[in-house]
Amino acid sequence: MNKNETTGKKVGRIIGRVMATIGTTLAAIFIALYSMLWIFCHGPSKSARNLFVSTILETGALKFLAGWYFDKDEILEITSKNNMKPNTDNVNTDLIDIPDKDDDDKNQDDKEEGFDENGIKIVEISGRSYYGKLMMIKDPSKVSVATIYPWSDENKSKYGVTLGELVTNAGAIAGINGGEYCSDGNWGGRPKGLVVSNGELQYNSPQWGDVMVGFNEDNILVIKDLNGMSVGQIEEMVKTERIRDCVSFKDIDDGDSNHFTKLIINGVATEINGSGSGANPRTCIGQRADGTVLMFVTDGRGASGHIGATAADLISVMKEYGAVNAANIDGGSSSSMYYKGDYEMTSVTLYYSTSSWKLPTGFVVK
Repeated sequence: MNKNETTGKKVGRIIGRVMATIGTTLAAIFIALYSMLWIFCHGPSKSARNLFVSTILETGALKFLAGWYFDKDEILEITSKNNMKPNTDNVNTDLIDIPDKDDDDKNQDDKEEGFDENGIKIVEISGRSYYGKLMMIKDPSKVSVATIYPWSDENKSKYGVTLGELVTNAGAIAGINGGEYCSDGNWGGRPKGLVVSNGELQYNSPQWGDVMVGFNEDNILVIKDLNGMSVGQIEEMVKTERIRDCVSFKDIDDGDSNHFTKLIINGVATEINGSGSGANPRTCIGQRADGTVLMFVTDGRGASGHIGATAADLISVMKEYGAVNAANIDGGSSSSMYYKGDYEMTSVTLYYSTSSWKLPTGFVVK
């Protein structure tokens, strides 16, 4: 046996030992994690179990974990302890009375309430399990949906952009992430459901559970169920209801996903069981009777030790700040807020903790 063969065998043995060690370590980590979650799911605290399952079903990539420990019927029973009751109410636009922009008394009130030169005010809000910021925009006509349209094809020929880029590209000064979208691998090149931007219908592919969230030409926030509507019916609805900007999210609790949209309709909060949902980073949007738009974004998933906000938390904040109508939109790792060149709230994902995920849509303020 020559020297090269001997050296090759030694190298092979070393590589084999290293790979075996890595494999053993990964297996040990997996077993430990599985066992820890099993104890969590089947331990003495049913409330902790219920919150865990509801939370995990709201994520994009970790939904499968619930299926490791429970069958579908068990999952549905668990989520029924923390969910939103069906809300079929439609927004009554007559409840919103937007003052004239030239009203001197209104302008003076804005200054006294602490709004800046852009008619924007940001409030920090800390809850038991989350930290967030509420952006208040006095003039709802300044709020619109920015997009990356035209969209990517299914081959991912185009990626989404960060929230900061969405805001800047739209010539806006502020924004939050928007509606549901294809987020696998932080792609962000295509939305889901419905998108209208500046009166242009840019995406119309309804799915079960979709709820439209956006503004009509009177600058009133409209929250509307799209269930059972065809592509043609949605196109007609956008025209007849004069929708100028919108995205969509979901109201669905089917054992595979657990999402909610309607928080407050016509001043009445959606009824909830338990906390109404799991705890996650959140983004929601609402409107007061005077037209002021409320945009609320929270952290979660371990950021700063916080697990996130529940539906009950969102309803509480929106009610406290006077929302007549309010909706939860896409959250999780996508939740982010941007104002005047800086991120007020960044993604909770470690790798993107100084910015946001790549997005196809966002609500922006010009």
